Amino acid sequence: MSPTFNQMQEARMALDAPLFSGLPGDIDVSFEFFPPRTEKMAQTLWESVKTLEPLGPRFVSVTYGAGGSTRERTHEQVVRINRETNIPAAAHLTCVQATREEIDEIARHYWESGIRHVVALRGDPPDGQSRYTPHPGGYANAAELIAGLTAVAPFEISVAAYPEVHPDARDAEADLDNLKRKLDAGATRAITQFFFEPECFFRFRDKAVAAGIDSEIVPGVMPVMSFASVQRMAGLCGTAIPAWMEGLFEGLDERPAARQLVSATIAAELCRRLYAGGVRQFHFYTLNRAELSYAICHMLGLRPKGIPDDC
Repeated sequence: MSPTFNQMQEARMALDAPLFSGLPGDIDVSFEFFPPRTEKMAQTLWESVKTLEPLGPRFVSVTYGAGGSTRERTHEQVVRINRETNIPAAAHLTCVQATREEIDEIARHYWESGIRHVVALRGDPPDGQSRYTPHPGGYANAAELIAGLTAVAPFEISVAAYPEVHPDARDAEADLDNLKRKLDAGATRAITQFFFEPECFFRFRDKAVAAGIDSEIVPGVMPVMSFASVQRMAGLCGTAIPAWMEGLFEGLDERPAARQLVSATIAAELCRRLYAGGVRQFHFYTLNRAELSYAICHMLGLRPKGIPDDC
């Protein structure tokens, strides 16, 4: 019996060179963390930062809780990273439940502490609220926040982008218009929400270029720590989870080591396909764990760089 077309494709893939062979490591990476709630979590975060530091990330960022609920812990971690490592640290900052004066003061404090990079976001509604409502005396949206930050100091500013459209946007065109406003207001780059299909990013990138956006757009990659958690987060931000993905994680809830192997494989293949499409910058949502992000970077050819003796 003659082989089918699909069988011939499978045979070709099996005979081709390994997917990750010969990659020169010509990528730039950044990593995102969230502020720890306990001493044990703080230790895990710091161990992750130190594990990823030798990879020479462009920056690491620390998130900011809804309604400013982690403001002090975010500041503490950002300043410590900036002071005790060779990694430029970026602080997330949102518009939620704060006046313009309060946000400007936070920004000045960051600048005086040596922080030169801010991830500027509108922010999510505080707990118990279903929709975002601007503070009466605050910045109404991320574009206004960015304009305010640039008036405080010449920050490097990153903003969010949504390949599958922000849940609050009227439509994809309105969402792209909002992204362009943020970049025109003074942002340096856009970092996307996580996604699981490379075509999702490529289509979004093409639409952004067609809309007149020429700034750097960095794909955000989420290695799956827990499939249930990713399902919950995806539901909140409008990210589609492919049907094949659920099947790969089926039966692994009680097998964390096997789950990590599957997760690393999926995320590394996504990055490899993005790389084949010309992507050379990646942003990893680490969830304060280093192992998966480190493994993916390694598979993409990135190797530890020298760390100065005085570090």
